[in-house]
Amino acid sequence: MTSSKKLLWGILLLLFGLGIVDLLRPSSAAPEGNAVSLPIEMVADYVHAVIEADRDVYTRHVVERLQAKGVVVASENWEQKNTLPLPAQFLMESGRAMAKKGIGIQYRLISLWPINKRNVAASEFEKTGLGAVLTHPTKPHTGFVKEGGASYFQAIYPDLAVTQACIGCHNAHQDSPKRDFKINDVMGAIVISIPVKQ
Repeated sequence: MTSSKKLLWGILLLLFGLGIVDLLRPSSAAPEGNAVSLPIEMVADYVHAVIEADRDVYTRHVVERLQAKGVVVASENWEQKNTLPLPAQFLMESGRAMAKKGIGIQYRLISLWPINKRNVAASEFEKTGLGAVLTHPTKPHTGFVKEGGASYFQAIYPDLAVTQACIGCHNAHQDSPKRDFKINDVMGAIVISIPVKQ
């Protein structure tokens, strides 16, 4: 990977990580001794908004723009081919980077039709959530779950087909179990897990 590509990738991950971490810091505007408390659903909505905004900017203003100009392409094997990661891979990589921060928040993509088999629903709650966002794509499926002795608030948001690039990739991929996606179809979901005290 060239230095400029490493720098671009590093900057994108840094900006993404800072956006979420800033949402979780207490407000400096709050008077000392007065904690600011937000409903857990609102925190999940804020985290989701940052994820979606970063992914949209990356898809439209980095991947699509640079590919259209012939500067660089995005590919599935981006590390081996020294290309940009696909938007879904960008989200998964930033999710792994977020998990390493040690604050407990995790997020990832899941689907009923995953190209990458690691992106299947990992629990009954996630399976139910996928069905719920397929039926009602305007709101997340939320609830409290236990994993490995820890409690989490989970929010499952629909992952919509918002660009032709995403649709084209999924519809043409040799490992795709579904090849008829259209704009605004639910392609899967983004699962956000936030630790809660028991």
